Amino acid sequence: MVGSSHEALHRIFQKDPTLLTQALQRVLHVPFPEPREIAAMNVDLTELEPIERRVDTLMRAETDEGTYLLVVESQGKVDDRKRGSWPYYLSYLYEKYRCEPVLIVITQSSTTARWASRPIRFGFRGWHSMTVRPLVLGPDNVPVITDERWAERDLPLAVLSAMTHGRGPQSPAILESLACALRTTDADTAAAFAQFVDSCLTDAQAKQMWRDLMETVQYFWRHPLAEQVREEGREEGRIETSRAMLLRLLEWRRVPVPAVVRERIQACTDLGRLEAWAERAVRAASADELFTDE
Repeated sequence: MVGSSHEALHRIFQKDPTLLTQALQRVLHVPFPEPREIAAMNVDLTELEPIERRVDTLMRAETDEGTYLLVVESQGKVDDRKRGSWPYYLSYLYEKYRCEPVLIVITQSSTTARWASRPIRFGFRGWHSMTVRPLVLGPDNVPVITDERWAERDLPLAVLSAMTHGRGPQSPAILESLACALRTTDADTAAAFAQFVDSCLTDAQAKQMWRDLMETVQYFWRHPLAEQVREEGREEGRIETSRAMLLRLLEWRRVPVPAVVRERIQACTDLGRLEAWAERAVRAASADELFTDE
């Protein structure tokens, strides 16, 4: 289970390696060649001396232009120690594998993104013996995906969008479109993506909204977040939880709930019907839309 935003931000590329190529080509506009194959590698870069060095994610990309090592680092804040670590990682990997290493940094912070994108140069002015130029993915270049159709067409990028922009003012629209788009993939993949997003949401209100959205779909029950719901084990408990979740979701989306609608929800004892209403609540413009076709 992914337990932190640091872990989620780089492990999403292990879950869907093609997202890394898409991010390079479409977000950073780097002419990276299309891989024939991408494989995860051992992240341990420790040598004989007692200093442990590990990258976050390391992948080998086989392309028609050669083999590249993609080094993904999740960065939460400015850390000037990386000015020594990152060049070491790249030179060590080249010496060990004789493949061209590429450093990609991903962050949720614009400040950290600006810091990380600065070239790291060694040598004297006008003659640098080494220059490291990280490629940085962050809030300033990862697209804000609030359109459901766009999210369905490019689901991994929509997940990355939610992970990167989850603390911003557009997070409700991002999360709603992603929740709808996740229905288009298989349950296991949806559950993994849902967990990545949950780990990256630092805003308490956004995290609660995301968990409410996840409870409206069937694959949620495969997700670790549902463990507390499963433990209740009683039909009445699930019905009461569904009622509360539905009302909370409408409140979060600022949809007015007239007294007659609230009474109808509270009186419902059909779990399937409550789940159907919750699915409609994700996109409903008014509370009356919950009862379409009824």
